[in-house]
Amino acid sequence: MRADCRSEPAARNGGAGLRDPPAVAACLARGRLTRMILLLPTLSQPHLFGFSMAHQQSAPHLVASAAEPKSVQVPVVAEPKIDFLSPHVSPRCVELVTQVLESGWVSEGPMVERFERELASTLGVSRPVALNSGTSALHLALAVAGVGPGDEVILPPQTFIASGLSILMQRAVPVFADVDPRTGNILPASIARKITPRTKAVMPVHFAGYPCDMDEINELAARHGLTVIEDAAHALGATYRGRPVGSISRLTAFSFQATKHLTSGDGGMLCSLVEEDEDAARRRRWFGIDRRKDKPSLLGERVYRLAAVGYKYHMNDLAAAVGLGNLEGFPARLRRRQRVAARLRAGLRDVPGLELLEAAADRTHAYWLFPVLVLRREDFVRKLAERGIPASVVNRRIDRHPVFGGIRRELECQARFDERQISLPVHEDLTGAQVEYVVEVIRSGW
Repeated sequence: MRADCRSEPAARNGGAGLRDPPAVAACLARGRLTRMILLLPTLSQPHLFGFSMAHQQSAPHLVASAAEPKSVQVPVVAEPKIDFLSPHVSPRCVELVTQVLESGWVSEGPMVERFERELASTLGVSRPVALNSGTSALHLALAVAGVGPGDEVILPPQTFIASGLSILMQRAVPVFADVDPRTGNILPASIARKITPRTKAVMPVHFAGYPCDMDEINELAARHGLTVIEDAAHALGATYRGRPVGSISRLTAFSFQATKHLTSGDGGMLCSLVEEDEDAARRRRWFGIDRRKDKPSLLGERVYRLAAVGYKYHMNDLAAAVGLGNLEGFPARLRRRQRVAARLRAGLRDVPGLELLEAAADRTHAYWLFPVLVLRREDFVRKLAERGIPASVVNRRIDRHPVFGGIRRELECQARFDERQISLPVHEDLTGAQVEYVVEVIRSGW
């Protein structure tokens, strides 16, 4: 199949196929999004999980970043039995995308509004504002919260670089706290030790889809007058003590990137608890203009008064149509994913050299990833690769990058976690036989 999902005439005409709804529908029916490819990460491509920007920040008191680990020579398997990720594209997407194309309105419009309403009603998230990426959601959250130059934002290193880069985009300072070695999530006690008079916000990251200790984090933040901005890129559908992630803290950012368990091709969402933050997010996602309220004058230009810097972060109706089509059935697919994870946990509970991460009864895991801690990690990866099973670290600690100043040696739990964590396939398309096969291969040793 060609990488460019267009008809032959459209390809020759430089993309005119976007005007041909049946051609686009055919692309979606073949499992491709319009002018996008859902890239499935492999052992040789762990970088296909996110976004990219750069902004240099000096930190002379910190040690230089550690050298990259030596490359692992993995045997090539001609036809791997199992995909690491399996992004879902519903047949309903075909219908909705076709509707958008035939309507002639492809930018932010009625489909975005409909997607936002359905996200709130289906998932219980608070005041969702649809955006063009999870990174945009994080950056917009920081801007809405008033984070600015010189302010400090506390976050864990166990995340993707977008978390830290969004802070640098506001000319603020990322301050890294330690993680719980049983979960990979930020430790409230470590947050407390990192707070200074310059601290403005805390950014807990729900690693792999497992919610952080949000009550403790929010109580700590309230005592110090800090804003909590949850990075929930992995955690759509997760709950914490009976509350959906996205309804707990002042601001919560989600991702609908191509490999997430709900994708709009690319996209994101910012949720807020108060109307003022929602209004600010809606204005600032489109240059500082509120499309709902700022109507055109007789002369044709919208009547608005720009009071703050805005961005081009809005979602368009094509992406919303894909997201809306995939939202149908999402709760059932999430339950299937959770059942797959439960079977993995049961089968791997007592394997020598392998440790399962914590799964507390007071929260539900979204299981974008299924991380475990293993001894002799490279041997583990080789053994699985030989048997057609992909595995990936996905995200290693981000403070190792020079842009963030280098490894923080005092974060001992993060160091131990980073040395041993590896993720296994966990998605709703895995069959029972495939899950049993993964368990069998791992139980046979490495």
